[in-house]
Amino acid sequence: MRTRRIGDVQVGAIGLGGMPMSIDGRPEESRSIATIHAALDAGVTLIDTADAYSLGADDVGHNESLIAGALASYGGDASDVLVATKGGHTRTADGGWARDGSPEHLRRACEASLKRLGVEAIGLYQFHRPDPAVPYAESVGAIRDLLDEGKIRMAGISNANPDQIRQAQEILGGRLASVQNEFSPRFRSSEPELRLCDELGIAFLPWSPLGGIPKAGDLGSAHSAFGRVAQAHGVSPQQVCLAWMLAKSPVVIPIPGSSRPETIRDSVAAADLELTPEELAELDAA
Repeated sequence: MRTRRIGDVQVGAIGLGGMPMSIDGRPEESRSIATIHAALDAGVTLIDTADAYSLGADDVGHNESLIAGALASYGGDASDVLVATKGGHTRTADGGWARDGSPEHLRRACEASLKRLGVEAIGLYQFHRPDPAVPYAESVGAIRDLLDEGKIRMAGISNANPDQIRQAQEILGGRLASVQNEFSPRFRSSEPELRLCDELGIAFLPWSPLGGIPKAGDLGSAHSAFGRVAQAHGVSPQQVCLAWMLAKSPVVIPIPGSSRPETIRDSVAAADLELTPEELAELDAA
């Protein structure tokens, strides 16, 4: 697969998002492991996870443990796989979502993620979501401290606006490696963040790039231009969507969530799909 850069690390242009394997409706573990192995076979070298990808408070870390197990059981060489995880989002006892961006929580969360992933340093650690109860500088400062201490090799942020990206870049001393925001044909309000990342040379990782778990299968009908272009190329609308994103900037690395081997294989093929300038303009306007 073609590669792109996060910090000083080259990764496949399409990553794998692990969230669908661990939240409500998650598949059998064997299918999830087969999906991760299929991704590795196809050249994926970026897997995105989070400690909060679980069913609830008593299941925290499920996705990290699942990915660690799948990498350990893989028959090939997984030494170049970058596992990116996140801290700062939490789960409640009833399966809801909450936030804790306190430095104390982020440090505890990072230590727990290190143990679950079985590594001495996390490849990419991302502040998951701003906490309105904690000054943003304090949360990012905690990520900086983890970076300085060698607990993490690269630092990223998620669900950030342009001002927060600039602030994080300053706090981290120019070492902000990635920004992970929602971006898809139905959710395009992260265009300013994407353009800023392009300007600064920071990797932009679109989450839910196909529109989210319930809507990904209907992408071609909900956004007819993607369906038309897909038909012209004899590929899926999802593949067209990811190729469209890749064409926006060399810093874009989509991380489609998947829980079936066939869907991640289809997504990976987007790295080699060339769209014409006219098709890209049509999709931009759709």
